[in-house]
Amino acid sequence: MILVDVRHTFPVSVGDAFEYITDTRNWKVFFPNFVRLHDPAHAKWDTPGDRVTVVIRLLGRDVQVNMTLEQYEKDSRVTYVSRQQGLPDAKHERHFKTVPEGFEFRPVVVFEPRSGLAGLFDRLLVKRAVAGALRKTIENLEPVFEQQRSRA
Repeated sequence: MILVDVRHTFPVSVGDAFEYITDTRNWKVFFPNFVRLHDPAHAKWDTPGDRVTVVIRLLGRDVQVNMTLEQYEKDSRVTYVSRQQGLPDAKHERHFKTVPEGFEFRPVVVFEPRSGLAGLFDRLLVKRAVAGALRKTIENLEPVFEQQRSRA
């Protein structure tokens, strides 16, 4: 099993951050390589069992990522599973924790490498790509939450 996670503290309340990050209308701002939601009119992301398909740009082409929400604990934690063709399924966790400076955000991705040569690809390239995507998510959220703090 491969686990990739990062931690970052933002200068906004955990409630504001949770509301922003879980709102599918905001994903285009911080979701790395985001192209569009497959069916934005029906995108719902607040009840276990909710399903959303995100289209991302990967290696020069649009790829669909099917996401199924497993847990939604307001202002605390969200977990979901993502599936996309040609890659292992992944479990995602988004942890939100109140800290004196605002909130700590800890996105986590866990996946089981496939067997054979695909597993080598997963251990080397997929792990690196996931780590880069988590760092890019943090980077994309920084100006959003800095702007929110400035307005407060």
